Amino acid sequence: QVQLVESGGGSVQAGGSLRLSCAASGITYSRYRMGWFRQAPGKEREGVASIYTGVGTTYCADSVKGRFTISQDNAKNIVYLQMNSLKPEDTAIYYCAAVMGYAGSWCESGAFDYWGQGTQVTVSS
Repeated sequence: QVQLVESGGGSVQAGGSLRLSCAASGITYSRYRMGWFRQAPGKEREGVASIYTGVGTTYCADSVKGRFTISQDNAKNIVYLQMNSLKPEDTAIYYCAAVMGYAGSWCESGAFDYWGQGTQVTVSS
């Protein structure tokens, strides 16, 4: 049974930082593409960043480039999203997702098969 569990969300003032973690179980971690998505109230879910062992990373939203960093610890089966210089428009529920392999979209939610429950990030001005 695949399970993705996010943690690390919270409330922070603009300019602050948060690090999200996603612990994965039930998968052969190195064979899965891991992604972070977010959904703000009244908006569609959007891709933030994805990573695949040995292949690389993709940042899906121009607004996060240079501020967010996706990384992973293969030994611990954890993927991280380091978020710096946070802005109020980053406020959303952040979801971790996984799909086997690297083929297919790295930024579209429909391309991912497994999802965590989400963690709330709130940035105040």
